[in-house]
Amino acid sequence: MLPVLLTALVVLGLPTLYFAIRNREFRKFLAGAFFVSAGIQFYLYLANVSVPLLGTSLVFTPEISGWRSVPHSIFFLLCFYFGFIARQKDKALPERSQ
Repeated sequence: MLPVLLTALVVLGLPTLYFAIRNREFRKFLAGAFFVSAGIQFYLYLANVSVPLLGTSLVFTPEISGWRSVPHSIFFLLCFYFGFIARQKDKALPERSQ
């Protein structure tokens, strides 16, 4: 199972990271997605709800949901800052002297 998870991380994670670094609008989208995800994970923790993983016998406990909400909150703050607040560097071509 670990090789499958690592392969999925590389195949899906690296392109996402590439687009997040290159595209400000993508960071704005990710900020919203992480905000919702962190809120839902924290709610599941507070409501003490276990969530089964579809198609398996695994069950995510409320404690796991609570711990998952922490990095999602951090990712939200990072994406929010770099997507909405931080100024983007000018990518203008250097002026030619005549």
